[in-house]
Amino acid sequence: MTSLNVAVSALDQGDDTRDGADLRRFAQRADLLVAAVQELSLARDLAEIQRIVRTTARALTGSDGTTFVLNDGGLYCYYADEDAIAPLWKGLKFPQETCISGWVMRNRQAVIVPDIYADPRIPHDAYRPTFVKSLTMVPIRTLDPIGAIGAYWADTHVPTSADLQLLQALADSTSVAMENLRVQGELERRVIERTEELTRANSAIRALSVTDELTGLTNRRGFYTVCERAMAHIRRVMLVYLDVDGLKRVNDLHGHAAGDDMLTGFAAVLRVALPEANVLARLGGDEFCAALFDPVASAEDMRRRLAAALDVFNAAATRPYRLSFSLGIVEAEGGDAGMLDSLLQQADELMYREKNARRVAN
Repeated sequence: MTSLNVAVSALDQGDDTRDGADLRRFAQRADLLVAAVQELSLARDLAEIQRIVRTTARALTGSDGTTFVLNDGGLYCYYADEDAIAPLWKGLKFPQETCISGWVMRNRQAVIVPDIYADPRIPHDAYRPTFVKSLTMVPIRTLDPIGAIGAYWADTHVPTSADLQLLQALADSTSVAMENLRVQGELERRVIERTEELTRANSAIRALSVTDELTGLTNRRGFYTVCERAMAHIRRVMLVYLDVDGLKRVNDLHGHAAGDDMLTGFAAVLRVALPEANVLARLGGDEFCAALFDPVASAEDMRRRLAAALDVFNAAATRPYRLSFSLGIVEAEGGDAGMLDSLLQQADELMYREKNARRVAN
């Protein structure tokens, strides 16, 4: 049997007078409770629940004040909200063993106190500054109370069983609303966490899809993706096309581990020499390319800086190879993504001319 049904039964059994005025009053309060239950089912935060409860509890009981108390960790009663003719204890905490709301939560049952100064469970000093003479309080969820709702009167007053049951019905509905809020918050938290996980995973996948696994530089796909998007918005572009000399010979003589070391070493040289490059990419095998959008430095500056970084690398440690490279540099106006392949081909041809010229010279 629901709390509201119990209240109706109590009214029928004579706990409230049966004349028409009282029946109409009870019907009005029942309608008020139903409306509050509907509002509580739609509440999306604790503040909204508190607003509904504090106003409805006072109207249901005809009291001079109501409080909304929360069970704070099983140790304290937190008077979270109130609606009263004068201030009570909003925002304060009291040890559960010292206050009547704590007694209600610990004993999991409602209480009626016609005279607060005649009840040993009441902390009289806390009530003397207030208007309260009588009170009733019900737990929010009797199985495992998460709070309590109190109603207070400035004159001696004994609520009927129907009054108490209506107030308990409101408390029961409040517990459902608070549980729904907790579940909703947990679901939202999980959705946020899962979304963040998917975002991180997608970012990692995207990064892997445009990253060269060996060197950590951008791969060919990433190079084209970035450069094609940028070409429409930049004034000039410089492509520095590089080929590592002697990779096959190092692989044949010293193994692929040495060849991989050679490639990662060259990637480090590029990072040192060209920190302002918008894209540093390994296009495949021993071929690399740096793209600089609206470059400040000249092609000769690029050559000098690359040569200097290469000298530092070769002098830093003893290796079974000496790192060297051939390069071709082209510059062009921006504005046309379709010209990227043509520019790469031009830079590649310049690089091979330099490589062939070095072979002839040697």
